[in-house]
Amino acid sequence: MQDPNEDTEWNDVLRAKGIIPPKETEITEDQIADMIDQAVQKHVNGDQKEMDEMNLDELDDIEDDITEDDEKAFEEYRRQRMAELKAMSAKPRFGSVIEISGQDWVEAINKAGDDIWVIVHLYKNGIEMCNILNHHFVQLAQKFPFAKFIKAVATTCIPNYPENNLPTLFIYQNGEMKDKLIGRDSFPSGKVTSEDVEWQLSRTGAIDTELTENPRKPIDDVFSKKTIY
Repeated sequence: MQDPNEDTEWNDVLRAKGIIPPKETEITEDQIADMIDQAVQKHVNGDQKEMDEMNLDELDDIEDDITEDDEKAFEEYRRQRMAELKAMSAKPRFGSVIEISGQDWVEAINKAGDDIWVIVHLYKNGIEMCNILNHHFVQLAQKFPFAKFIKAVATTCIPNYPENNLPTLFIYQNGEMKDKLIGRDSFPSGKVTSEDVEWQLSRTGAIDTELTENPRKPIDDVFSKKTIY
């Protein structure tokens, strides 16, 4: 018997007359991804977590509501999510701020591990902005445990490091400096919050924030005609 899915003129005639069913169209990877998202997200209330934030138990909780038509797409999504969670569990976790000196630099930063983001704060005791950043680092290290937060007294790592360059943040990945924030002017004016620092670090790529916009509302300086954050 001739394969009804073959691309032949005879099959086209049979499809046109409704004798054989229409040929199944090929679906692209992007379309599959969209189908998965639509199939799964429509079973999730708006006040619940996004699907990519759910663990396997939470996915199991909504599986009973999945229709037969959506089951294949859901299973594909679940398989992908399992792979993501497995990869995440294999990554080093930190969760606290590590204090180092110059002799620890290479091992702690340049050899931190493949694809590990390292955020280094060079500080000096007694400088208010340094104290503020050290305080925020504790919260951010707990919130983003897959990034490595490090602090060090500046002169123990770089002799004669200029005090007016403090605070200094160096952002490393794979042993290379990816970005830097040097001096008080690199940070928002006024009181700097943990969210301010989180936003700036997210712009370097070091952390994945849920913030969708700069938490610091801009202020128009009527004298300089500049926007200040």
